Amino acid sequence: MKLTEIQDLIKFVSKSGVNEVELETKEVKIVIRTGKQQAAPAVVYQAAPQITTAPAQVTAAPAVTAAPAQQTTTPPATTAASDESKYVTIKSPMIGTFYRSASPEKPPFVNVGDDIEVGKAVCIIEAMKLFNEIESEVKGKIVKVLVNDATPVEYDQPLFLVDPA
Repeated sequence: MKLTEIQDLIKFVSKSGVNEVELETKEVKIVIRTGKQQAAPAVVYQAAPQITTAPAQVTAAPAVTAAPAQQTTTPPATTAASDESKYVTIKSPMIGTFYRSASPEKPPFVNVGDDIEVGKAVCIIEAMKLFNEIESEVKGKIVKVLVNDATPVEYDQPLFLVDPA
């Protein structure tokens, strides 16, 4: 069925005052619904099902170098995970943009190696043009800053790693 034939059918149905017309051929199924709520008739196209063939089975040769590569990368990953497990994570309490300082001219609230107290501001998160100071809930030393300045952050995203004192 050609596009012009479909357009003529839509015009005919809209002028006739019929609420719904359904037309099905070997190639296409057309449903035209009109109603008082709709300004134009709704048209739903559904293509005829296509026959597909199953893909041929392919057997892959086993990778010999994959096992040694996994063994060499596993110990450093577990060591890094165990090193970071002793730290406390300061997480974002909201979605917004992370800033390390109050303005571009001012120094960052905290740097790596700084001692922090409970209630000390560690960063600002801007959400909907409101600048919210994020305060530390833990006493300790900043070990790592996990987010770059002026980047978007999600709720509960880690911002800092703190070595509790």
